[in-house]
Amino acid sequence: MKNKLIFVACDTSNLEKIKKIINQTNSNKLKIIPKFGIQFFYSKNGRKFLEKFKQDFWLDLKINDIPQTALSAIDSLKDLKKCKYMTVHVNGGFEMLKSIKKKAKKVNKDLKILGVTILTSLNSKSLKEIGHTKNVEQLVLKQAALIKKSGCDGIVCSAQEALMIRKRYKNLLIMTPGIRLPGDSSNDQMRIVTPKQAFKNRVSGIVIGRSLTKGNIKNNAKKLADHLNR
Repeated sequence: MKNKLIFVACDTSNLEKIKKIINQTNSNKLKIIPKFGIQFFYSKNGRKFLEKFKQDFWLDLKINDIPQTALSAIDSLKDLKKCKYMTVHVNGGFEMLKSIKKKAKKVNKDLKILGVTILTSLNSKSLKEIGHTKNVEQLVLKQAALIKKSGCDGIVCSAQEALMIRKRYKNLLIMTPGIRLPGDSSNDQMRIVTPKQAFKNRVSGIVIGRSLTKGNIKNNAKKLADHLNR
């Protein structure tokens, strides 16, 4: 399973907890890459920590603004040399996506830009509430086309939509949050699947949060490895 991309969501502003998550998800059986979101990045010590971080990581900022502001944001992150994945929100539109991908090549040739689609905390009912007329699958497929056209490297979506996207876009990175080990609570997620099912749906990588970080992290990592190797 070492060839599978597995990310752990480091969703805390507590630096000691971050270090614990990173250390205890280190395993001979799995390579688990940390994903840092806005909670940690915006914290007092978060930005400083990432400047000196020596491992590859995913910075999940979901950038969504007018193209020039978005470009300035990417430029301000050029010192984060080990950042290998960066998220931008498809809602920013085609010009923003295209501009960011072009800028990213200059900032860091290894940086992969991932377009975030419909958050896994939302479902078709939620979309109607905020004014969308398409259901989740229709909207994600339309957003995937925009991501591909813009030249971005990949898409962030639920694993429930992954197979549909993979059939159309063979080479697009498909990263999927909303992952839970069997029997774990869904919490605030709506569109969830197990790690094994996600990879069966031909995703490139999975993001696991509470199923790994809640309780005994080492035991959880072992459960994940056992689950994937069954």
